[in-house]
Amino acid sequence: MWLELLAVAGGFLLLAWGADRFVIGAAAVAYNLNVSPLIIGLTVVSFGTSAPEMLVSGMAAWQGNSGLSVGNAIGSNIINIALVLGLTALIAPLDIQSSILRRELPVLIVIMSVVWLLLADYDLGRLDGSLLLGGMALMLVWLTHLGIRSKDTHDPMDEEYTQEIKTGMSMFQALFWLTIGAVFLLVSSRLLVWGAVAIAQELGVSDLVIGLTIVALGTSLPELAASLMGALKNEHDIAIGNIIGSNIFNLLAVLGLPGVILPGAIEPAAVERDFLVMFILTLALFVMSYGFRGPGRINRLEGATLLMAYIGYQTLLYFSVTV
Repeated sequence: MWLELLAVAGGFLLLAWGADRFVIGAAAVAYNLNVSPLIIGLTVVSFGTSAPEMLVSGMAAWQGNSGLSVGNAIGSNIINIALVLGLTALIAPLDIQSSILRRELPVLIVIMSVVWLLLADYDLGRLDGSLLLGGMALMLVWLTHLGIRSKDTHDPMDEEYTQEIKTGMSMFQALFWLTIGAVFLLVSSRLLVWGAVAIAQELGVSDLVIGLTIVALGTSLPELAASLMGALKNEHDIAIGNIIGSNIFNLLAVLGLPGVILPGAIEPAAVERDFLVMFILTLALFVMSYGFRGPGRINRLEGATLLMAYIGYQTLLYFSVTV
């Protein structure tokens, strides 16, 4: 068991570092190709922070553990909202000014509803996976279009991403870090999946539960770091935009990969319990942050409520395993 725990811990550390290098390298490559910081933030950064979930999901499905893949996707979205945003709002209440985020939030609700319809038969087939991956491609095109249209409106996110995107890095350096990050993501995801599956077998719990808890927490580390740093730097739109973008990619890409690689039945609990919790939390995020009468805001009380919801969900999972 100690070897497996070390594999999981080492996988988490390497995964977080690899994701950071991957995002820095990819963003620098895009910047050197004269892509605007806003478009880089909406596409490259959002995609990059979801890279750990995608690599782990794909690796798990490739090794025949689709339950871990599904649990990772749903669990990461729950953690992003309840734990990451809850903790971030407790540290610094989040004010949402960006009009782009006001457009992304309803899209997230629509995507989640479509995914629920696809999973309602408790089966994640190859057609389902293909539709989700196709949706991800369309989402990247739409976000790029949004970034181009918002260039002249001075969206607050544009200024925040301009300050955050690293400049002055040569194309050779950017490609070097992009490659190093990708290699570390591949190696660490394989290490993490091996350790997580071994722990699940040792404890006698399902791959789904391990994916919802240990693995989802580890793959959400980049989102946690990005949101906390965004809040501390008073870049609130980045802090919440990072979560919205990551959750969209998790639903489309992270769930789409196991559908294409290893189609088949999924545990009913994933739909009836875990997806329902994710849906409720996403609706709560929409109500808190949309700003129906002005700028949205997630205050400390709402942050504490989200954290309590996360603790309650983990308690529910514990009793579902032990009873």
